[in-house]
Amino acid sequence: MADITLYGRKTSVNVQKAVWALEELRVPYQQIELGLSFGGLDTPDYLAMNPNGLVPTLKDGDLVLWESHAIVRYLAASYGAGNLWPESPRVRALADQWADWTAMTLQPLWGAVFTAAARTKEKARKKKTIEAAVAKAAAALSIADGQLRRTPFLTGERPTYGDIIFGALLYRWYTMEIEREPMQGLDAYYERLQERAAYVKGVCVDYSILTNTLDG
Repeated sequence: MADITLYGRKTSVNVQKAVWALEELRVPYQQIELGLSFGGLDTPDYLAMNPNGLVPTLKDGDLVLWESHAIVRYLAASYGAGNLWPESPRVRALADQWADWTAMTLQPLWGAVFTAAARTKEKARKKKTIEAAVAKAAAALSIADGQLRRTPFLTGERPTYGDIIFGALLYRWYTMEIEREPMQGLDAYYERLQERAAYVKGVCVDYSILTNTLDG
């Protein structure tokens, strides 16, 4: 039986990636909420595990691992062979492609939208800033939309760890109060994700505590 502890608050999108993976793989774990109102990130014990003082951190037996995408890959490889971890090196390469693209291209653009349209206090929000951020993120998402018009998931017929890393961003994208143009492939993909109990539990988490907190 797995002896896994996940450290990090449920409202962190990076923690949500790990939770979704654990739930999808049906691996037993316990979660200790840290960060923001929970505190605990600057304690000596936590910094000894994660010197960045960020979340998530995963402990599996004597292994301590930080960085959400490394955690998702580790869980998929260790507990999801033939499932989230494809047997084919070619399919894994495609999963890595989408995972790395999400990290380097999409998530910074997605984060700019979330900051401008949700985290910034309503009275300080700037319409032009929001529109520009949404346009850049939508342009990136259109790349994934093109793939998802051809296949149900990013690498084919079944989800992989690449979908975990990418799909975790979509709940806020679709629930933020922003103007979105329809994307046939992406919209259908998001509907498929919402049918997965692991996605709903891990990712579809109320994030109102994060909104209206910045002065702009």
